[in-house]
Amino acid sequence: MRLRTVKAGPALAVFVAAAVAFSALPAAASTGVRSAGSSAPAGTAALLAAPPTVSVANVNAHLQQLQTFATNNGGNRATGTAGHTATTTYLQQKLQAAGYTVTVQTCTTCSGSAKNIIADWPGGNTSNTYMFGAHSDGVSAGPGINDDGSGTASLLEAALVLAANNPTMTNHVRFGWWAGEEQGLIGSKFYVNSLTTAQKSAIKAYGTFDMIASTNGGYFVTGTDAVAVKLREYFTSISVPTETSTECCSDDGSFRNAGIPASINSTGASYTKTSAQVTKWGGTAGAAYDPCYHKACDTYPSNVNSTSLGRWANAELYSVWTLTTGTATANDFSVSLSSSTGAVNPGSSATTTVATATTSGSAQTVALTSSGAPAGVSVSFSPASVTSGGSSTMTVATTTAAAAGAYTITVTGTGSATHSVSYTLTVNGTGSCTGAGQKLGNPGFETATTPWTATSGVIGANTGDGAPRTGTRDAYLNGYGSAHTDTLSQSVTLPAGCSAYTLSFYLKIGTAETTTTTQYDKLTVKAGTTTLQVFSNLNASGYTLRSYNLAAFAGQTVTLTFTGVEDSGLKTSFVIDDTALTVS
Repeated sequence: MRLRTVKAGPALAVFVAAAVAFSALPAAASTGVRSAGSSAPAGTAALLAAPPTVSVANVNAHLQQLQTFATNNGGNRATGTAGHTATTTYLQQKLQAAGYTVTVQTCTTCSGSAKNIIADWPGGNTSNTYMFGAHSDGVSAGPGINDDGSGTASLLEAALVLAANNPTMTNHVRFGWWAGEEQGLIGSKFYVNSLTTAQKSAIKAYGTFDMIASTNGGYFVTGTDAVAVKLREYFTSISVPTETSTECCSDDGSFRNAGIPASINSTGASYTKTSAQVTKWGGTAGAAYDPCYHKACDTYPSNVNSTSLGRWANAELYSVWTLTTGTATANDFSVSLSSSTGAVNPGSSATTTVATATTSGSAQTVALTSSGAPAGVSVSFSPASVTSGGSSTMTVATTTAAAAGAYTITVTGTGSATHSVSYTLTVNGTGSCTGAGQKLGNPGFETATTPWTATSGVIGANTGDGAPRTGTRDAYLNGYGSAHTDTLSQSVTLPAGCSAYTLSFYLKIGTAETTTTTQYDKLTVKAGTTTLQVFSNLNASGYTLRSYNLAAFAGQTVTLTFTGVEDSGLKTSFVIDDTALTVS
């Protein structure tokens, strides 16, 4: 996994059968596991599909081999080294012996013309291909056992178990191990760029597995594609909660940028675990998910959490098995909301995004409807129907006659099946507006960082491209010309009963990109889980005032988040100053 940790340089940083082989209670810091074949605890959800289980001992045996390759070749498995060549040769030999059709693709843009390993299991409808991947390289600082030996080894063993059981294939499965991830997702980009339009369309979902054995980790499933849906289904069945992650980046980006639904799945890298996550998963609050991230101590077995490693290996095989084997898969989909709550004053409106995903079979048309809206409230969708995998904007509008109160609106998607989600609308009372005024703390960034939370080095007395609009300080995100992510956020409580809630800030965007069509670098502005706007290198300009209506969050505490993501090429900077959240 690649993750930027400091600003002073261009360093690259960035469900199961009734019998489950691992304890269902989260134990993020534990390395003890039940022996294969021990039963799942009472109360776990029974799942229809029953794939075989993956032995964590076999996964660890692959990790031992990767450690040996590093030890015998300068201490690492970085792309272009003998340690990485030994890794790809090992993968090729194991997969070919198991009966896979293996393509050894020379990545001519990678260091040392390194190899991608692509393995196809025979059979299944190749027009419905589900793909699973990991990166086979590490950084030069160490053996790269968690990052990403864990993903490499677990997918290898899942592939071998599939081959050993030789099930009837309905859909097609393909595995990929990528070179050059740590140098900028180079191998996966090379592979995706080699595909024709038809070959890209045939890949219905891609899941990447990057760092799944962090010793202080969690369970992060980040995406809405069919692979992510199955992973969440598995973890629900063993009572392990999951979250989405803000850490970046991995090979899922290469697929997503090509229009292929994709997810990244991990136990976390250098970000720190919160107290709430300790309650969920155990471990140590305030410490990194992986204290050996991109370090020499990322070794086997000391930097491996076998509990999470085993759970993830079985989650991978469950996803492969249920998406690609057995009888013909019925077309099905899921429906979700970007924000499931909204608060408005009478006469105002709120919006949320209705997202759909193809969970099995092929994409289909999904018609969107709603029910449960009270008098004075109307619900509309734009568009009113989508192809599964697409999204629609839902607008909830109220008249001045709408009665104050909380209402549950049911949003229904209808295709070959019917799925519903709930939206809670709060219509505020018409009483006096108390607590009006500017609600953000340190709006011009002139007094240190509090109450903002930001990536190190973002807030400061920036100069040059990052020079402030007024005063001496501002927030300067990105601008390095290497792949990394910057974040800036603040939580704020908005009073109810007021007539206007306006977020504003000045944004300057500078870029060295020359394209006029492609968004290489992006800044996403969110209120809670609602995306307000996405800016990119295509929006380069001097300081420009940006404003947004946040009336939907009246009476709530909402976190405002600015997330800048820059790829590995030419730089783009996003500079923010003179923010305000004005309530009147």
